[in-house]
Amino acid sequence: MIILGLDPSLSCTGWGVIRVEGSRISHVANGQIKTDAKAPLPDRLAHLDTALSAVIADHAPQCAAVEEVFLNENPQSTLKLGQARGVVLLTAARRGIEVGEYAPRLVKKAIVGTGGAAKEQVQAMLRVLLPGAKVAGADAADALAVAICHANHRPLR
Repeated sequence: MIILGLDPSLSCTGWGVIRVEGSRISHVANGQIKTDAKAPLPDRLAHLDTALSAVIADHAPQCAAVEEVFLNENPQSTLKLGQARGVVLLTAARRGIEVGEYAPRLVKKAIVGTGGAAKEQVQAMLRVLLPGAKVAGADAADALAVAICHANHRPLR
């Protein structure tokens, strides 16, 4: 099974693709979709959709996983995150891809063993779980963690 993990953001959406065979998880690809902060919001959202559509076309995931929204102190930041998240969910849904949603604490617990883990701890465990994977950045690392969380929590078929 191919799983696409997503860490939505308007400025930089991370994505990570893993392959699951039985209990074995392996890295396929990862990257980041960046948008131009000076571009109008509709153009940024359209770019996110187009770039994510290309990732889906390239890797043909059977399912996807997205980190749930967390509240920022800045309402504008929360709103922008929600808009980017909506595009990510819509892009997957239009292609018939089932999407799991996970709280950040659950993702950290699935990777490190504790929901209060720091980003550095998550990234260190990713190096253990996906040896040799070259991770494109922090957002891509978060997306790979979400994909692994989904692999650990999805119903067996």
